[in-house]
Amino acid sequence: MSKSIPEQMAGVQLIGHGGYDQLVYRTDIPTPHPAAGEVLIRVGACGVNNTDVNTRIGWYSKEVTDGTNSGGEGFDRINPDDAAWGGWPLELPRIQGADGAGDIVAVGDGVDVGRIGQRVMRRAMAPIRDSDAPMACFTYGSERDGAFAQYATAVSEDALVVNSSWTDAELASMPCAASTAEGMLDRVSVGAERVLITGASGGVGAACVQLAKRRGAHVIAISKAAKADAVRELGADEVFDRDADLTAELGANSVDAALDVVAGPGFGTLLDLLRPGGRYGTVGAIAAPIVDLDVRTLYLKDLSMFGSTFQRDEIFENLIRYIEADEIKPTVAMTFPLEEIVAAQQAFLEKKHVGKIVLIPPA
Repeated sequence: MSKSIPEQMAGVQLIGHGGYDQLVYRTDIPTPHPAAGEVLIRVGACGVNNTDVNTRIGWYSKEVTDGTNSGGEGFDRINPDDAAWGGWPLELPRIQGADGAGDIVAVGDGVDVGRIGQRVMRRAMAPIRDSDAPMACFTYGSERDGAFAQYATAVSEDALVVNSSWTDAELASMPCAASTAEGMLDRVSVGAERVLITGASGGVGAACVQLAKRRGAHVIAISKAAKADAVRELGADEVFDRDADLTAELGANSVDAALDVVAGPGFGTLLDLLRPGGRYGTVGAIAAPIVDLDVRTLYLKDLSMFGSTFQRDEIFENLIRYIEADEIKPTVAMTFPLEEIVAAQQAFLEKKHVGKIVLIPPA
């Protein structure tokens, strides 16, 4: 490493599945070296996401049937063989952090040295480019180290230049949540129509509101009543409390598309609200992953259902274009120093905020 890049760095290592004690802040982690085809990023900020918590607590394990908010301290029983996002065992210790924004400070073999100094956002979800599988992908912070540290490596194609006046914290609020939202809107083919969005005050939900409005949709948002004004400021046309009787408020068959991050007990109502030929999309299940499905509703109404994880390269490229054109705005609710990651995740799970919580590593 050069004099400007230390041999050791500060970062947070996940040492196992479980409670907050599995997050260890250290200042003596070896600074990574970019391999061939990679870049080294000095991390300016990194957002907190559900996937970080889900991975820590082992929520992806099929042994778990509860919602994510119930497992802040971990679960009594998980299967470590399927407790990571990718469905295979997590390599530990792991530096989490799907989001990441900062500056390129070094490059590996085969990468133009002119990239040094570029301000970049790193893809959260990235394709496995040498795989024959059409949707093979991985997440930074899960299948390889992420950005809960002063420095992080990335495949060069996954570090995209961004020209914006936004702060690093504002940029870091976007990669995971907003690309997940844009990917779902793309998969469901959302346009100028009536769209219902659950969990609209969270990172993905708030991004869905903005990105659906950008596509000309009439947005019906579901959120806590106390957050309704903030969700309207993001562009929602209507906001209903998450405990409201949505069928009574909106009427059956009144929505063209439903974008869901909650699942759980409210799943059946969303299908009732969809018009014949309507579309349901999901990228999460924070209330609970197990739902009741009346298959008659599905086939008699000719509904289409979409799961959304894999993202085409254009999804993240378009997101950066929206940022540079000021077509969307950042939603940073609060920031924490990286060493206060436990407090940040606790605040995240309390769900009293609107938008994103962001961690700032030491300069």
